[in-house]
Parts: sequence; structure tokens; C-alpha cells
Amino acid sequence: MSKKDLKFNSKTIHGGQQPDAAYGAVMPPIYQTSTYAQSTPGGHQGFEYSRSANPTRTALENSLASIENGTYGLAFASGLAAIDAVIKLLSPGDEVVSTNDLYGGSYRLFKQVFEKFGIKFHFIGMQSIADIEAKINSNTKLIWVETPTNPMMNVIDIKAVSALSKKHNLLLAVDNTFATPYLQRPLDLGADIVMHSATKYLGGHSDVVVGALVVKDKELADKLYFIQNASGAVCGPMDSFLTLRGIKTLHVRMQRHSENGKQVAAYLANHPKIGKVYWPGFENHPNHEIAKAQMDDFGGMISFVPNGSSYDDAIKIVERLQVFTLAESLGGVESLAGHPASMTHASIPKEEREKSGVVDALIRLSVGIEDADDLVADLEQAIG
Repeated sequence: MSKKDLKFNSKTIHGGQQPDAAYGAVMPPIYQTSTYAQSTPGGHQGFEYSRSANPTRTALENSLASIENGTYGLAFASGLAAIDAVIKLLSPGDEVVSTNDLYGGSYRLFKQVFEKFGIKFHFIGMQSIADIEAKINSNTKLIWVETPTNPMMNVIDIKAVSALSKKHNLLLAVDNTFATPYLQRPLDLGADIVMHSATKYLGGHSDVVVGALVVKDKELADKLYFIQNASGAVCGPMDSFLTLRGIKTLHVRMQRHSENGKQVAAYLANHPKIGKVYWPGFENHPNHEIAKAQMDDFGGMISFVPNGSSYDDAIKIVERLQVFTLAESLGGVESLAGHPASMTHASIPKEEREKSGVVDALIRLSVGIEDADDLVADLEQAIG
């Protein structure tokens, strides 16, 4: 049986992997080296300098390609470094159409770093394909999608956006951090590039900062490998090892994240002091039918707003939490709570973020894999 034919749960453990060539180690060793001996100039065993390639990073990159049903994987020093490499495919004068509800760091990179080099970004809601197409012109080269979005959990139809991108000969990149390939595989839905902040669910233990790209097309992969090597924002061997170890339990963790997320979302939706709850699993969630079609479950990311949309009420809730930890990031085994307006999305101007619903009272939860009853009890005491 070919490892390419494995189902997802098996791919997380075996996909793209083989025992170490030197001694048969089942887990890839941490090759903590910068350089490699050569028998003659250019005579090496596939590795010459660890910025270009490292055996531990290569093992991770092969795993990333396998779980996303891609052909080529690339591991970076952070999710933003991975996004940076994608935008470096473009040239001055090129334009990008991006969802307006996206991670604040992505927005900051686009607006404050790349716009001054002559790349123009259009930020729009992507619920309507017609709205996306209206922003496309002869200079457009890339569509940037998050789905579900951060932090409003909006769901974007990847198949429909892929058809649009192919119609106009554009690249489609999808940030799959929230869903992970356990729930959603954008390359199978027509995307050209899938991106992860592997810091989150792929690593899964809040102990690494890593980014990832996966593609199918060799020409595109070669361009990205060149940028990865030329710019040098690569993932180190220890972080590669930890992320690869995290991937091996991705399937069991994501199952529990999704189960707990469903229970926490239902509790919040029925709470008299909570005004709005955003979770793709609700039948009344915008584009719920699309979520059902392109996702295998609905995940553990939830956002909500207390009644009255009071900033002070939101701050009191996150300060009172005891099992949920108030912290940046998401996707670890432990449950986290965040206040996007002052934390993850603080780099987006208030007027801009409020257009997409990121109000000052919004709270974002990353529901972990603890006992769901304990998480509900913690929210109960914090909300009061």
C-alpha cells in the first residue's frame, strides 16, 4: 500500500515519512547543524547548508505536503514569514484582493510593509463572488482568503473563489490555520497555495513559532523555494522536530477541539447575557451550508459579544477566566481567550476592523481539549 493512499488519520503519522537513513530512527532526529561535509565541491548527500535545506525541516515539509494533499511543502520561521514569501511572488504595480476580516498581522504586513513597494491591496467582504470580481482588474495577481476568518468566523466558498481565480488567471492562496487539513483541504477545492501559522493547531502545544506553505505546481514551488532560500526566514531544526511531533496527534486533538467547541458554542448561544456568538456550526451562521460542504466539522474557534456590546463587560469576563488563559495565539491543547481589538487585531485601525464586526466588546475563544464541562463552568463564573 502506497503512503500516498493513506487516509488522513494515518497520514498525520506516516505521510511523507520514512525511517532516518543513517540509523533507522523512527522519529526524525534533530539535525542541529548548519553545514554538511562534501567529498568534492558540490559532492554532498542532498544537504549543504541548513538555510537551503535541513533533514529535520525536510521531514516536516514532506509531512505538510502529505496532510494537505499537496506535492511540495515549505516550512518558515513564522506564519508571517510564509505570507511574506507569497507576496514576494508579486511585483510593483500588482494588486491583491483580500478578505477584509483577517488576522491583524497579515493586514499589517500587507499595508505597512508591502504597499510602500508598490503592491496594492483591496480588502473586501468575500461572501459575494460578484463583489470579489468587481475588484479584479488587469493588475490583479492574487486573491488572499482566510476561512473561517479571524476572528469573525466568516466562511468563504473556496470552490467558487477558485473558479473565479482561474477565470482571471490569478493565484488563489488560502490561510487554513483555523480549520487545519483535518477539517478542510483547500488544494482539493482548487486553491494554488495553502498557508498555515503552524504555531497554532499543527504544532498544537504552544511551544513553537512556525509557518508553512503547501502547493501542487512545481513551477510555483520552485519560485517559493527560491524565495525561502534567498530571504532566509526558515524554520529551525528544533522547531521542525516539535511541529512534526505535533502533527502526529493533529487528528485526535482536532476531534476533541471540535467536540468541545460545539458544546461551548451551544452554551454561549443560550446564555441570557451573551448577545452574539460566531461559530460556523450554527445553522443560522452566514454561509453555514458552504461550511458543511467544504469542512468535515466546525472546529474549536468561537467569538462572542456580551449583551450591550460593552468594552468594560468584555474585559471583566476575560480577566475573570481561570481555566481559559488570557493570551495571544490559539490552537494549543489549552483553552485560550483573547480580546482581538486590543490584542491580535490592534494593528488594524478601529474604523476598519469595526466594518468587519471586530468591535471593542468582541471576545475570541480557542477552545482546547480539556473536559468541556470545566470550560463551560469557567465561562459561567466569568460571565456571572
